[in-house]
Amino acid sequence: MDVFEDFLNNIEDETHRQRMADILNWVEKTFPNLNKRFAWNQPMFTDHGTFIIGFSVAKKHIAVAPEEKWMDQFASKVEAAGYGHGSHIFRIGFDQDVNYDLLKDLIGYNIEDKKDCETFWRKRVN
Repeated sequence: MDVFEDFLNNIEDETHRQRMADILNWVEKTFPNLNKRFAWNQPMFTDHGTFIIGFSVAKKHIAVAPEEKWMDQFASKVEAAGYGHGSHIFRIGFDQDVNYDLLKDLIGYNIEDKKDCETFWRKRVN
C-alpha cells in the first residue's frame, strides 16, 4: 500500500485530493531517490533520514513545509509566484497554479544543503 493512500483518501474534495496527489506524484517522479514518509499528519519526503519537504491540506490551500531556512533563499520567489507564506510554510491556493519550477529549486536546495545533515531537522543556529 502506498504510504500516502490513507491521507489522500481522507481529503473529501475530489479536486483537492487530485491536486495533492499530482504534487506528491510529481515529487516522487522528479526526485526518485527521496523516501516517502507520513508523520505529523502530513506526507513528507526525506533523504538519508533527514527531512526535505512536507505537505498538508487546508480548506483553501495546500501548505508546503520546507523547513524555516527556505525563507532566506526563496521568500521573494514564493511571493513572485503569488503564494502567501509564514516563516515555516507557504500556501498554494487551490485556485492557483502549482509552480513546479519553484518546488524543484526548493527541494533541490534542501537536498544539497542537507547532504551532510545527520539529524531529521536542521540544527538551529542562534
